Amino acid sequence: MFTGLIEGTGRIQATAEKGGDRILSIIPRFDMPDSRTGDSISVNGLCLTITGLQGSSFTVYASRETVSRSTLDTWTPGDMVNLERALRFSDRLDGHIVSGHVDGVGKVLQKQKKGASWLLRIGTDESLARYIVEKGSIAVDGISLTINRCQELFFEVNIIPETMKTTNIDERRAGDRVNIETDLIAKYIEKFISRERVPGRDGDTSTIDREMLEKYGFGD
Repeated sequence: MFTGLIEGTGRIQATAEKGGDRILSIIPRFDMPDSRTGDSISVNGLCLTITGLQGSSFTVYASRETVSRSTLDTWTPGDMVNLERALRFSDRLDGHIVSGHVDGVGKVLQKQKKGASWLLRIGTDESLARYIVEKGSIAVDGISLTINRCQELFFEVNIIPETMKTTNIDERRAGDRVNIETDLIAKYIEKFISRERVPGRDGDTSTIDREMLEKYGFGD
């Protein structure tokens, strides 16, 4: 589990393919002294496992499923990626809950300077757009961002100078593909309200609908 607050960036040192899976060697640009083999790490929003540590670099293994749902197939040596190590129970949750299981890929449609910040417009397909709401949370290449505005097939986010400085977003241009993870809670709510009736504890049935969810604070 992650927060979407990027610790720093890293450079891809090498890539290799193994039966449709990918092995990546990455050099972080910040200290990771307590990292160990088996640790989870978010790489551009993908939850991957550290499979080895070699001096200043580490390796991760990505399955064919992860490759098929993300931009990983386009990563090459020299590319900069966003890195965040897994959340610890003692940490503050300052971003939002990010699982590292990417839902799909979006496309940067526009990048525009707005004062000291930048506005990014990102295009999505319908399968992602249904979970995107104004002022909701979203992870773009692993970065926790607030949605300023959204329409049917795109959304806009604001990138503050600090985020620009600590992530790879400065390298993004119109036409670039980015990994998208939508709000986990929204997906659970959709599943709940799509089932008209569900079994109760005592074998009876109870209804979970929009009215009930709004009663307990899940409404607009």
